Amino acid sequence: MPQTLAILTGASRGLGAALARGLLQPGTHLITLARHADAALTGPANANGVTLEQIETDLSDPAAASAAAARLFAALPRDAARFRLINNAGTVNPVANSADLADAGAIGSAFTLNVTAVMLLTAHFLRATNGLSADRRIVNISSGAGRNPNAGWSVYCATKAALDMYTRVVKLEHEGSGLRVVSLAPGVIDTDMQATIRSSDPGNFPSLERFQALHATGKLASPENVAARILALMERDDFGQTEIDDIRNYT
Repeated sequence: MPQTLAILTGASRGLGAALARGLLQPGTHLITLARHADAALTGPANANGVTLEQIETDLSDPAAASAAAARLFAALPRDAARFRLINNAGTVNPVANSADLADAGAIGSAFTLNVTAVMLLTAHFLRATNGLSADRRIVNISSGAGRNPNAGWSVYCATKAALDMYTRVVKLEHEGSGLRVVSLAPGVIDTDMQATIRSSDPGNFPSLERFQALHATGKLASPENVAARILALMERDDFGQTEIDDIRNYT
């Protein structure tokens, strides 16, 4: 029987990869969802006695997201003492002025990955763990972009704002059930997403110079540091009291 059953999306790179490594603790059953499996997780998982499942799927595709969620939760063990869901997968694209956002497919894929997949996985998680006495906690990785507008990021800002409000609704609906849920901004991290941001067309993203300066001056946090802080926050007794939060509030 695992002590902790953890589900993590977007686990193959960046913050997600660091979170996956941080979750490889004895007594854990870790299930990851990403476009590609991470072969480097297998050795540490075996060494620590971790049960590791890696589901390769594209969560930006509605049919694939639905199928992955159904497959995962149909066989989910229900005997763990702790259940953790970390909805980390996300994209900043498409980056463009709102007048140029005319690609319905690109907009739809971003909303599917950043919002719809989170809602699907959360719904299955809630149903699969309903009635259990286990400790149940959810982290939705949000962004300051969902709380403050950035020119060029209308899609990213809108999806993260939606994620924040969705988290508030989940907390309201399940108050008193023991569920704890937080929409957490992780700060500015040195990941591939930041590299994508720095390669944006300045005509589409006026804040480009600020993000380039953060990288040039070494002010981006490391994925490993942020992941460790997120996982520590998830286990705090006061986790979930503030459902819209920022990891930078915790030192």
